[in-house]
Amino acid sequence: MSRVSVLILMGSDSDAPVMQAAVDTLAEFGIPCEMTVASAHRSPARVQRLLDEAPARGVKVFIVGAGAAAHLAGMIAAHTTRPVIGVPIDSSALKGLDALLSTVQMPPGVPVATVSIGKPGAVNAAVLAAQILAVGDEAMAARLDQYKAKLAEKVERAAEKMKS
Repeated sequence: MSRVSVLILMGSDSDAPVMQAAVDTLAEFGIPCEMTVASAHRSPARVQRLLDEAPARGVKVFIVGAGAAAHLAGMIAAHTTRPVIGVPIDSSALKGLDALLSTVQMPPGVPVATVSIGKPGAVNAAVLAAQILAVGDEAMAARLDQYKAKLAEKVERAAEKMKS
């Protein structure tokens, strides 16, 4: 078993194009991660096995994407004390609103940090995971500072273009 800091789970392989944005963003920060499919409803034993193996693999944060009214992030949060970040996927007729509500509406004591729907949410989930890991890692904090500086530079360049 390889060691990973962030385990990315998704309810279906059709969610991979969205969740790949989290993988790519984590790679920018040099954070080892793994992405796999596990369904709270169709493969609960697989989900439990992944949860059981997570501590030995070094998993510190879970990023969990699911569409429709799936509740994978909530299931993960119910079985771990590690941070869980939920990414609602826009894969249903409700365009992700059902996924957003099923991810964010958790009972007291079982939090899922929920980000926006789709790829922007997957990117933000990865940045949030990096911020969580940076609490005890000065090098990671410095990489985040650089990342934020690049975002600001991009805005400055866009503003300069508007002047022309």
